[in-house]
Amino acid sequence: MKTTKKLLATAAAAMLAAGAAHAQISDGVIKIGVMNDMSGLYADIGGPGSVLAARMAVEDFAPEKKGMKVEVVSADHQNKPDVGSTVARTWYDVDKVDAIFDVPTSSVALAINQITKEKGKAFINTGAATSDLTGKQCSPNTVHWLYDTWMLANGTGGAIVKTGGDTWFFLTADYAFGHALERDTEAVVLKNGGKVLGKVRTPFPGSDFSSFLLQAQASKAKIIGLANAGGDTINSIKQAAEFGITKGGQNLAGLLVFLPDVHGLGLATAQGLIFTETFYWDLNDQTRAWSKRFAERNGGKYPSSDHAGVYASVLHYLKAVEAGKTDDGTKVVAKMKEMPTDDPLFGKGTIRADGRKIHPAYLFEVKKPSESKGPYDYYKVRATIPAEQAFRPLKDGECSLVK
Repeated sequence: MKTTKKLLATAAAAMLAAGAAHAQISDGVIKIGVMNDMSGLYADIGGPGSVLAARMAVEDFAPEKKGMKVEVVSADHQNKPDVGSTVARTWYDVDKVDAIFDVPTSSVALAINQITKEKGKAFINTGAATSDLTGKQCSPNTVHWLYDTWMLANGTGGAIVKTGGDTWFFLTADYAFGHALERDTEAVVLKNGGKVLGKVRTPFPGSDFSSFLLQAQASKAKIIGLANAGGDTINSIKQAAEFGITKGGQNLAGLLVFLPDVHGLGLATAQGLIFTETFYWDLNDQTRAWSKRFAERNGGKYPSSDHAGVYASVLHYLKAVEAGKTDDGTKVVAKMKEMPTDDPLFGKGTIRADGRKIHPAYLFEVKKPSESKGPYDYYKVRATIPAEQAFRPLKDGECSLVK
């Protein structure tokens, strides 16, 4: 009888402990919102693949074994700040979403950054590039996980100038992302003794880049810097090939290139392109194993770095919710910064006071068709940029959170 009473008491204590552990989970559910471009020029980079990556992270975290309940919802922001803002407010105010993930398109991300801070929720960005998210517009509620314009500029721009590409002409997508990428890359080019011979702002999104490419060709700049992404990058590169620009001796620098872009272009068109990324499916055994799982559920398409970033950041977010026993956005982001990061895709890392996630970056070159051994075997590593050098120094960002 005593043994039975003891067992009942132990079970009751365990239940109370579990209840206390998750008492601060609002409405008993951790709700994750994946917001991105589901149908436009960035849909292959993020889109439904990011939703799949988030669901895989939840499955691998196994919340039910920890007495937690996690839901994933998604929305298309159509690359419009007003659409993204409306979705975010509805998610936070009505649908009780606790955290928003992905959000490519810097103009949308900057709007979500502000709303998230006002509402005390969490914003973990992987898709947008503007380094302002951890600079002048840094927030205690935002983590910037994957890459940013400073990293891209210093990785690609710095490497190209140092190897002789010292005159540049920019084709720049005319919105927050393009402007930030041009600004950060121009600073690197000038710092390394290069010159910018010209720049042109292109409509976003665009389809016909011919007049802009002809201006770049006429400038005789050694490097044509593509400060654009997704469908705009693909169209720029295809049209440059049609004009014989690269055959004429000028080189294209893809300042933001993803695996689906190279896949869409094909190796015959993309070969020799140099760019910086923080993830590639074929880096090691762990990235290969995860990417194979992802591709099996994604119609055979291999993951972009954005998909990898969503998976890794959702995993770390859930670990922080569990450790902090709360889904309060401000507290969870603080816990995410406090805890070291560790996942199969980016390895061990940290999140700084300004919200910048730190990990190595890689300078890649697209293989020639003859070098590729099979589907998605597209990149070769030209250089590894150590984590501590890959991102803007903490002191230089002008973030108010940095003491």
